[in-house]
This record gives sequence, C-alpha cells and structure tokens, in this order.
Amino acid sequence: MKKTKTGLTGKHLIGGRFRGTGGGKFSGVNPVTGKKLDTAFCEAGDSEVSRALELADKAFEILQTVPVKKISALLGRIADRLEGEGDAIVERAHLETALPLPRLRSELGRTAWQARSFAALARGGSWAQARIDHAIPGRKPLPKPDIRTLFMGVGPVVVFGASNFPLAISVAGTDTVAAFAARCPVVVKGHPAHPGTCELVARVIAEAVAWAGLPPGMFSMLQSSGYGAGLAMVKHPLAAVVAFTGSLRGGRALADAAAARPSPIPVYAEMGSVNPVFILPGAAAAGAEKIAAGFVSSLNTGVGQYCTNPGMVLAVGGPSFDKFLGEVCKNAACVPPAAMLHSGIQKAYDSGTARLSAVPGVKLAGTSAGPCGSGLKTASCKIFTAEAGLIARYPELSEEVFGPATIIYRCKNTEQMLAVARGLAGSLTATVHGTRRELLKHAELLRVLQRKAGRIVFNGFPTGLEPCASLHHGGPYPAATHSFFTSVGAAAIYRYVRPVCFQGFPESALPMELREKNPRRVARLVDGKLSPA
Repeated sequence: MKKTKTGLTGKHLIGGRFRGTGGGKFSGVNPVTGKKLDTAFCEAGDSEVSRALELADKAFEILQTVPVKKISALLGRIADRLEGEGDAIVERAHLETALPLPRLRSELGRTAWQARSFAALARGGSWAQARIDHAIPGRKPLPKPDIRTLFMGVGPVVVFGASNFPLAISVAGTDTVAAFAARCPVVVKGHPAHPGTCELVARVIAEAVAWAGLPPGMFSMLQSSGYGAGLAMVKHPLAAVVAFTGSLRGGRALADAAAARPSPIPVYAEMGSVNPVFILPGAAAAGAEKIAAGFVSSLNTGVGQYCTNPGMVLAVGGPSFDKFLGEVCKNAACVPPAAMLHSGIQKAYDSGTARLSAVPGVKLAGTSAGPCGSGLKTASCKIFTAEAGLIARYPELSEEVFGPATIIYRCKNTEQMLAVARGLAGSLTATVHGTRRELLKHAELLRVLQRKAGRIVFNGFPTGLEPCASLHHGGPYPAATHSFFTSVGAAAIYRYVRPVCFQGFPESALPMELREKNPRRVARLVDGKLSPA
C-alpha cells in the first residue's frame, strides 16, 4: 500500500485491509493555523458501509464460539500496541486537535487502561450475570422446567467517536473495547476532525485482531467528513446497535434514523448537558475563594470542551455571592484564550455566547484578558451573570454552550434555587457545594437532582471522571438517549448485550457460564441464591 511520509494511507480500514480509491476526499486541519494537514482521506460510500457491516456480521457468528482467553488477549494486545505506537499517535492527535501533548499522553494511558480493564472483565465472566433455576419435575400442580439465563452480545456495533477525546472516546475508546468484551464486532465512523489519528489507532486494532487469530471483520474503520456515511451505517440492516458521543443535534438525528428503520435498533447517545452547580449559603460564606478557583479551573479544562463542563451556577445573592462572582472573574482573567478542537465547535461557541449576550438581563461579568493570538479559532473564557428568575422566561438559558462559558445566577433564596432545579432538563452531572449540615437541611434539593442527573458531585467539580466499575456517565434526556446506561466504566458493556434464556437444554448445549459444573468459575445466581465463583 502507498503511504505518505507520515505513514498514513488516507484509506478506510475494512476487515484488516486498507481500501478506498474513488469518491471525494477531505483533509484534517490544524486548529491553530487553520491549514490543511498532509494526506487526503477517502469519503466512505454505500459500498464501503455494506462491505464493513457484512464482514462484521460474519465475524459475529464466529466470535460466539471463540474462547474467552482470545478476547481477553486481543484487548491486552490493543493496550500494549497503543503504548508502543504512542508517540506517533499523540503527535498526530496534537496536530489535529490542538490539545496539549501532556493531556494527550495522559489520555493515551487512560485508553490503554480501559482496554486492559475490559480484558479483565471479559476474562472474569461475571458481567454476564448467569442465573439458574433448576427443574422440579414433581412440583404440583405443574412441574417446574429448568431455566437458565445470561447476557449475550447483540451483533455488529456502529461507533461514532467524540471530537474532544480523540483517543479515549474514539476508535479504541470505551465504546469499542466494551463491544469487543461482549464478543461484538465494531465498525467505527472516524471523526473528520482527527482522521489521521483515527487511521493510526485503527491500524493498531487491526494488527491486534490479526495477532489474536480472530476474524478480520471484527473491526473496520470508515472515514467520512459528512453525515451521509454515518446515517447509512445506522440504517444498514446488519447494524445491531449504535454508540455515539457528540452534540444533541447529531445524536438525535441518529436516534430518529434508527427508530425509523423497519427493524429499529437502540442508539446509545451521550449528548448535551449543562451540568448545574448549586452553592449553598454555608459553603459560599466559608469558601468563596477556594470554590471560585476550583470552578474556573474546571470550566476551562480542555478549553471548556468537556461534556461535563459546568455551564450554570446557582447561589443565593448577598455578600458571599458578590465575593464568589468577583473571584471567578479575577481567575477567568488569568486564563489565556486558546484554540478549540475545530472550526465547527468554535463557530458554535461564538454563536452560543452571542445568544446568551442577547438575552435581556444577562450581563458579561468577566472574560479572558489579553489578545486572542494569531490562531483562526481561539476561545476566551466568558463569565455571564443574571437573576435566576430569567431561566423560566428564556429557555435558551438552560441549553448547553459547548466551551469555556458559564452563567452565574443570583437566587433570592434557597427556595428559588430548588424551583430552578425542578425546571431543569436532564444533565450528565449536578454539583452541590455545602456543609454536611446543609445536605441534611436541603435533602429535597438532592432528591430533585437525583431525577435530573446521572452523577451528583459533592464539594468537588464535574470535569474529569474515574472510569471505574462504580461510575455512571449518562443521564436523563437530553444528556443521553437512555439514562439507564453508562458510556464510561465497566457497565458500558451492557449497551451491547441482551438476556437470552435457555429452557430444558441438555448440559452439553449450554453456554459455559450456565453449565452445572461452572467450568469458567463465574459468580452466578442459583435457585435464588448467589453462588460464588
């Protein structure tokens, strides 16, 4: 295959082979300079979509009989090769996203860790939640049959990666490795903002699949700069489930397309979230400076391009409020403007902040000091303030503005704070700053937030999350399409499985996890009692 000096082919990776000759071309862009990067990438068409999903469907049948040690070995190999190719991957990601090198190295480490954690999950097997109820032939008036159930993979998974996490929530991110752990093949729609990074990581996965001796159709990656290929992937009859991280508009379009299929499929989309922060009076009085410093740091993490970015603050008016607002503005002035991930996000940020500025009663209280620099796409931190009563009158104030902007609302009292909370749409997170005594006093606020958010943070900040077994990264609409499921952490595997029940089957025909002698030594529920591995 012909490669550029960067080692990139500009082609799709379908079933272990680089393919793509005709159709349009597009290039990655350096967000700092606005210039196109080397290598033109092929645009996927219907033929590439069909080929990738046909190979994935064939691979799915084979994967159901593959020993679990091969699945685990594959995931471990992906982690090893990501680290082995880390320098090239990180350098390309830096060029395409403008994210700092230290941040990208950290993200690469997280991506490798995720692969290894799902290797361990697959190896352990208890995620399948095997349940056994033995037959009672002599039961009256009717005999009880032997019934056994476990979770099994659903089929080919279509993955749409995120622009803001080009490694951890992209080609080899949680969506992909969780699907592999469930024995599901994956077809990734590469993100047009970092196509070179996508190809480099896709090559790592394809090489790992070949090394593990698994069917090459287990993984494919298609490049595309538009919406057509993605919609074709969702609509294809062999696609079984979709994972998406991105905007509300994009996620909703995919969900609607999937629902309109003759045979609808689920779209697990993680979308828009305002992530409200509630500062109770005791916390504001005792620690306005500390909370303000931590808040501004959280707001500007990754130039505000986190789905958990705190876009709304509510606190009771008074001297503590004024001090907090002043400290926030002082800290924001020290944050230099920076390049965003791509021009589309920059334009959306500019229009979003302009929309906020146009609302009567909303004032710009603070912003980044200093010039915006020579980059074509730079964003300044913007701190708006308003009276909390405006939220009910102007729905746009409750919508996400993706980037380093927030509105700090002055509430008349905690009763108004509670009323605002009741009216908010779903979010990935909600944060409460207060004393332990205030938590008890304002228990009703916490009960409301339990209905509004997937993760509630106490005396901390929502950005940055620990991808562990206990994490839930999801929330009520519009934060996600299905609030029950998480897109990060061990439980992310449950997006790709469904329960299958076996009644009256002989031992030899049952999956290993359901056999009487439990050869895989997994924890099971047997006749209503938890049986340890």
